[in-house]
Amino acid sequence: MLLDALLLQLGYNATLVAIGAALLGTAAGITGTFLFLRKRALVSDAVSHATLPGVCIAFLLMAALGGDGRNLAGLLLGSAVSAGAGLWCMNWLTRNTRLAEDAAIGAVLSVFFGFGVVLLTVIQTLGIGRQAGLEGFLLGSTAGMLYSDALVIALGGAATLFLVLLTRRPMTLVAFDPEYSAARGLPVSKIDMLMMGLVMAVTVVGLKIVGLILIVALLIIPPVTARFWTERSEHVVLLAGLFGGLAAYSGAAVSASAPNLPTGPIIVLMSFVFFALSLFFAPNRGVLAAFLRHMRFQRRVHLRQGLLALAQGQAIYEALTLRLLRRAGLVRADGVATERGRARAAKALRDERRWEVVRSDMAHEATAALYDGLRDIETVLTQDQIAEIDRRIGGPQEVPA
Repeated sequence: MLLDALLLQLGYNATLVAIGAALLGTAAGITGTFLFLRKRALVSDAVSHATLPGVCIAFLLMAALGGDGRNLAGLLLGSAVSAGAGLWCMNWLTRNTRLAEDAAIGAVLSVFFGFGVVLLTVIQTLGIGRQAGLEGFLLGSTAGMLYSDALVIALGGAATLFLVLLTRRPMTLVAFDPEYSAARGLPVSKIDMLMMGLVMAVTVVGLKIVGLILIVALLIIPPVTARFWTERSEHVVLLAGLFGGLAAYSGAAVSASAPNLPTGPIIVLMSFVFFALSLFFAPNRGVLAAFLRHMRFQRRVHLRQGLLALAQGQAIYEALTLRLLRRAGLVRADGVATERGRARAAKALRDERRWEVVRSDMAHEATAALYDGLRDIETVLTQDQIAEIDRRIGGPQEVPA
């Protein structure tokens, strides 16, 4: 069943939902990247919650005019107007009052969402036509999605992607360094508004599939996931779009493969699956990679300390140190140093004395800052500098057998 869903073999409606969700996830991942890099992740939360009053007011207006109150295009238009109003209020509060941005976000989020819940309750009690299912905009609802609905979502996602491609360079520059961007003459405030506008567009488009409460996850989790895999901003953008699209597509497929599974929450859970896999298994920034680096560092420390103990004729009691020395062929099973081990120990002790000279000489102040007890001195000093230090400390010391 799941394989059929992934291969778009579960029927017309499931195919529409999967394709629309994939486009939405890609657009949300790419757009959310700039918000994530700008360190304004909570803005998407405020914008998404600000859409609810617009949905309710648009429904009331369309029903009062005798139309279909649940027409998706009309509801999305209303949510866009409401989200825009919320965005304007947040910016006005930040610029014209002493409120910090997080306080302004909290105020807009709570007031707009509270107003929307009140309107939603009023709609449910009025008994006007076709209000059933309107609460699906909170968590998303794809049951009975029409071709026109999927087309609106697909076109909205594609248009958002196109705008991001046109403006990705200035948005990336502003996201990383707004002061430098302003010095170069870029209109930072307008570019910030463009970012928020794109977030608003993705939020509005995603209401039908993910819902206004969960859309923030689709905007933020894919960029955070992508950040584990690369250090380059353009690669983060591409990977965020890929993870967002895959999470949305696979989530839609999973929800279609079993009855009564909500699409929006499943998409968010699939996003978390990709995040968790990246958190643990990313090659440079993942938990597993960090653990392996720590283990390698620990082995180097034990090996170094073991060599210094051999050089000074001290007994070694640490089991891990002995095991590493034996594995490297530096000591025999009885703990006595081999010929190769004595040579390595003499080199380690000599390097320690060389580093002592380096740290005491102001001429080598920059080099001394690199000392960590493990770095080979040949990697930071030339052979002539090492020879000069050796003349000062005398010949090598013999390591006892």
